[in-house]
Amino acid sequence: MMFRYEVILCWSELDKAFVAEVPELPGCAADGETYQEALHNVELVMQEWIETAKDLGRSVPQPKRRLIYI
Repeated sequence: MMFRYEVILCWSELDKAFVAEVPELPGCAADGETYQEALHNVELVMQEWIETAKDLGRSVPQPKRRLIYI
């Protein structure tokens, strides 16, 4: 499944892990020992988040597009 949601990925000194979160999907976050692992884990959580929302009859937000000016 291809996701088009914004992912914020950063190092957490407190957790000693990379943390990835998806602001458009409330509560959707994951961590990992590496940048790649955190990104992989959050992709799994996004899929679960969307499937659960659909199963519960809740709406799934459309991904927003961000404009970047250089």
